[in-house]
Amino acid sequence: MKTCNFIGTRVDAITYNKLFERCDDWLQDKQAKSKHVACLNVNCAVESYLNPEIAEIFDKADISGADSMPFVYWIKLLTGERCDRLYAPDIILKLCERSLQSNYRLYLYGGAEGVPEKMQSFLENKFPGINIVGAYSPPFRQLTPAEDREICAQINQTNPDFIIVGLGSPKQDRWMQAHLDKIPGTIMIASGAAFDFFGGTINQAPVLIQKSGFEWLFRLFQDPKRLWKRYTLYNVIFLWMFFLQVVGLKKFNTRKI
Repeated sequence: MKTCNFIGTRVDAITYNKLFERCDDWLQDKQAKSKHVACLNVNCAVESYLNPEIAEIFDKADISGADSMPFVYWIKLLTGERCDRLYAPDIILKLCERSLQSNYRLYLYGGAEGVPEKMQSFLENKFPGINIVGAYSPPFRQLTPAEDREICAQINQTNPDFIIVGLGSPKQDRWMQAHLDKIPGTIMIASGAAFDFFGGTINQAPVLIQKSGFEWLFRLFQDPKRLWKRYTLYNVIFLWMFFLQVVGLKKFNTRKI
């Protein structure tokens, strides 16, 4: 699998078909360490550039998909490889569709109180017969060690194949890396705003806007107070650093290629 370097962040050239083929291979061993599927965009790249601890988390991901149409275009141009945008809502919908044949066991972890249950209802109505084995909204604060052991035990009892994790980036990726051994035999997928989209608390951008690469602008208008830094300052930082990288004035190394 070929990769691209975006200001030091590794992003994989991968399609949905290849992703799910790899997932099926991983699920052959339900005792193995769990796998981490990250969905990376400009915000993730800048967070990694500014914070070595976050960079290490993304570097350790088993799959680092491109959750950004500009990333997809650049990967195709640079590598000549087919590459899909690993957009969390689409991953979940495709996963649910495949689950009807493969009978995957899905667990929803994240979102505000009541949101994962609403998301579960939405998915069960859209995909009758889907096997969602649990849904849990953790408190906003950090769990105590005892609370963490309890929720891990509860999740392990349900024996999920996939854990859809919606805690926001990079918190969700930090949680996944910390729980790969605690909850073995699963594939954990970073899902961010998908919980709010499917839970009915935030409107999803129209498909045309998603494909245009300007979904960030749609979301910024929806929640400017919370997202202004991510979609203005971080975009400027990324564009400047990526320009320096492309023209060869600054070199960025990835830890895992």
